[in-house]
Amino acid sequence: MLRNAKIDSNHASIVKSLRSIPGVSVFSTAQLKKFCDIAVGFRGKNYLFEIKKDVKSKLTDGEKSFQDKWTGQVDTVTCVEDILRILKI
Repeated sequence: MLRNAKIDSNHASIVKSLRSIPGVSVFSTAQLKKFCDIAVGFRGKNYLFEIKKDVKSKLTDGEKSFQDKWTGQVDTVTCVEDILRILKI
């Protein structure tokens, strides 16, 4: 389901930084309602990330519901360094 998404101010810079790394693919899913913001592929694995402006930012009810029900990996991050640490780059 598509939505008019409110995208956090750091979203574009995180996506741009990730796309500059060889071997990393990024798909922005922020326009999908009740889902995460980006899907990242690296070394044959997929990662889902919810991007927040800062650590004080709260998940929306839809984002929380998705994360509570999702049995796979999904992480909430605030910067590209958070993602690089998870990807072990």
